[in-house]
Amino acid sequence: MTVSTTDLCDAHDERLLDGRLQVVAPGLICLGRRQAFLGPVTTLKLFEDNSLLADTVKTPGEGRVLVVDAGSSLRCAVLGGNLAKAATNNAWSAIVVNGAVRDADEIDACNIAVRALALNPRRAVKRGIGERAVVVSFLGVTVRPGMWAYGDRDGVLVSTEFLRVSRN
Repeated sequence: MTVSTTDLCDAHDERLLDGRLQVVAPGLICLGRRQAFLGPVTTLKLFEDNSLLADTVKTPGEGRVLVVDAGSSLRCAVLGGNLAKAATNNAWSAIVVNGAVRDADEIDACNIAVRALALNPRRAVKRGIGERAVVVSFLGVTVRPGMWAYGDRDGVLVSTEFLRVSRN
């Protein structure tokens, strides 16, 4: 399925107005071979610890989008090339990170979409701390597990329900 966030926004003004469709604030960098994505959301909340993220991308993604609230930390990367490869191999559609990632060239070689705040070569620690399937809020959106995420080069959207758009 081809995703166009601009078409989705244009076709669903009422959802934008009442909050059922939200636009992630601009500024995320785009990595990975997959430019556009969509899928039901799985959420993680962590801070400078990527243990839970590493465990999650090693499970079947089934086309889902992993939304990771890493607390906006830019001090270290919570996702790198090895985890992006694992996510690709396990059929995750995309990973959206409210934080930093690393290994840009390795991520770009993977058939996955990755969005993040920035790049940082420093790796995260592994303390085993984090939360799965929780409500996360960042960059102007509130995301609940089971919502739908849509992304392309123009931006990232989250919706309370699956949306179709008819192209003119």
